[in-house]
Amino acid sequence: MMDELVAVGTELMRGINADAVLRQLRAESSMTVSALAKKVGLSRQAVTRSLVALEAEGLVEFSAPERDTTKVGRPAQRVRFRAEAGCVLGLSISPQDVRVAVSDLAGAILTTETVQLDPGTSGAEGVETLVTTVQRATANADIWFATVGAPGIVDLDAQVIKLIPSMPGLAGDIVVRRLSEVLTCPVYLDNDVKLATQGERWRGAQRREDSVVMIHWGERVGAGIVLQGDLYRGASNDSGDIGFLDLLAGETSTNPDGLGPFENWVGADEIVRLAKLTTFEEVLDAYADGHPVAVSAIETVAGRFAKGVAAIRSILDPQLVVIGGPMARCGEPLLEAIRGHLEHQALNQPPLAVSALGDDAVVYGALHHCLAEIERTRFERVRSSIRRAAARGPLPAEAPPAAIPEGEAHG
Repeated sequence: MMDELVAVGTELMRGINADAVLRQLRAESSMTVSALAKKVGLSRQAVTRSLVALEAEGLVEFSAPERDTTKVGRPAQRVRFRAEAGCVLGLSISPQDVRVAVSDLAGAILTTETVQLDPGTSGAEGVETLVTTVQRATANADIWFATVGAPGIVDLDAQVIKLIPSMPGLAGDIVVRRLSEVLTCPVYLDNDVKLATQGERWRGAQRREDSVVMIHWGERVGAGIVLQGDLYRGASNDSGDIGFLDLLAGETSTNPDGLGPFENWVGADEIVRLAKLTTFEEVLDAYADGHPVAVSAIETVAGRFAKGVAAIRSILDPQLVVIGGPMARCGEPLLEAIRGHLEHQALNQPPLAVSALGDDAVVYGALHHCLAEIERTRFERVRSSIRRAAARGPLPAEAPPAAIPEGEAHG
């Protein structure tokens, strides 16, 4: 029994070693094996074993040794992560548009495309637009994984949208089903705000706080919650659905479009009504120009929105609240208005910021999820390769794999 436990522990450590090696290589353009071993704090033999398995998966590549006539000994050989080995696909669909982004395995963006949707576009029509955009953007790409974000409540296990008032035609499995028909890779579906929160922390303004609430504010109002560095989903994967906050005692009303009480109070429809203009875009443009009716309307909803921030603060006490979605276009003046309404709260209020990624936060979060999934799934095969190599015995001290010369003199 003890031998079995030791074997399991050894296999786990070898998998962890491969993880550390690949993560370090992804952060560098190339490294010598010796430098890599020093950087990750492992023996050269442990790094070598991991590199052999990673090379078999096509994830790393060894370059020819660079000879330096001024130094004695065998020249150092370099190894690099093959970011070009494959691509990942980040997608989003909303009532306003569909967005597609393709990146390499290091997260460098290769292709992006956005297609605006006409008002009143049905869910089925939106999916077909997404599918044709994907086909166009990925025509010459080797896609390893795809992640799509959509509004609404998503059942992660079943990969279906359970509730989506803003685009009811997307309910069910239509998104994953149609994408799976045109892609040969795995397709994963998640809530758009949760993906946007991950994207903001990954590629936004370097959000590294351990507790963050990112609020999407537009027609719908929802939040992504990060606690102790991890995305918090709740028991039903709908934590942060703050549009259904009911802060008006005795004034609760139903909305035929499925909007929650808080969304009714601060959302796009209410802003348009207060401003007495025609469209939400018109209000945002007028606010940017300092038009009094737009400024007055958004000042009013900022006071209401501040009550939601105060409620979030009293429960979660986050280090930061980030505002995304269409209202983020209002920028610092909107934040100042909200801060003004929070000044007299008894509790210290969290700092406020606007999203650095704007409408692209969802696709960045989707790409981030894809890369994490590739690490998880591809590493399983890497770990298996390492276990098989280990079963054949340790690497001979003087007979390393041909791809990696032993005894580097420098580097």
